[in-house]
Amino acid sequence: MIIIREANYNDLEGIARVHVESWRSTYTGIVSEVYLSKLTLETRKKNWEWTFNHLDQDDKIFVAEDEGKIVGFSTGGRNRVDTTEYEGELYAIYILQEYQGKGIGKKLVQEVMNALKEMNYLSMLVWVLELNPAMAFYRKLGGEVLTRKEIKIGENLLFEVALGWRNLDLP
Repeated sequence: MIIIREANYNDLEGIARVHVESWRSTYTGIVSEVYLSKLTLETRKKNWEWTFNHLDQDDKIFVAEDEGKIVGFSTGGRNRVDTTEYEGELYAIYILQEYQGKGIGKKLVQEVMNALKEMNYLSMLVWVLELNPAMAFYRKLGGEVLTRKEIKIGENLLFEVALGWRNLDLP
């Protein structure tokens, strides 16, 4: 049975593992193999350790757990780009490939939305690589395309798309 709960410092290794494995399964053929091959659990653990030690009061991290094993996570908080009308932001959501398509992603997004509502935020956006197969997931959840921008990941020039929700209720 999948349990969704707020993450804590003890979850950082599980979150880092999901992060690395999800990047490799999701972005193969989108991001260079050289870049993906350089992703390491140790580096991601250090990144997540830093994140847990520097959380802003509005930052929230949630995990999806299956029998004690972290199989997905989501994180969000105040919009990091103040140039939009969207107050909140879904910073990231990743789920191990074998757990995708089971409703876990929707629950993880809803947890972030609920946390944003508790902070009196009314809207949210997420930045997604345009070629990410999860674009359909965000559209199904009611995300509307707002804008796009070019970004560089490793040696790849890619486009990120912002999708937004004007209210924090999923369909």
